[in-house]
Amino acid sequence: MSKSDIHCSKWLSYVLRHRPDEVGISIDPHGWVDVSGLLEAAQQKKIPLDKEKLLFIVKTNDKQRFSLSECGKKIRANRGHSIPVELSLPALTPPDVLYHGTATRFLKAIRREGVKSMRRQHVHLSEDTASAHEVGTRHGVPRILAVDAKSMAAAGYKFYQAIDSIWLTDQVPAKYIHWDI
Repeated sequence: MSKSDIHCSKWLSYVLRHRPDEVGISIDPHGWVDVSGLLEAAQQKKIPLDKEKLLFIVKTNDKQRFSLSECGKKIRANRGHSIPVELSLPALTPPDVLYHGTATRFLKAIRREGVKSMRRQHVHLSEDTASAHEVGTRHGVPRILAVDAKSMAAAGYKFYQAIDSIWLTDQVPAKYIHWDI
């Protein structure tokens, strides 16, 4: 991806996950936005985004952050919303163990309170340690936590799988976290 593509992708993430109102577009209860309105908003904000670049970003984003509707007229972010959105993902049985990447400065609070969604709708968990490490690195000195997803699911906690290998849940109580991995 070029610098321009990365800039557009970050703008899309910001608008579709956090602040559609800031660019004057409406998001429906399921997170969908009209592509035409989004492209108009981009032009007004001097974001170099057209339909071709939008399709390229959706198709090539390594984290599969975005989805287009079947008709191609709507787009949404697949996860990471700080605004209320119902993604309509079915609850699924997770792998036995999932991983959460965090920064060491958050460990004291996590030991006390578990992992909370904070400003997002869900806690994000990864199927592999490499992805969790990448997430933790974004927040400081990384630490990977293993989550006993099997026991959580047995206790009634719901898990949802995003488009890629990212799993979502409302919270991870501290008793389900294994610290020594």
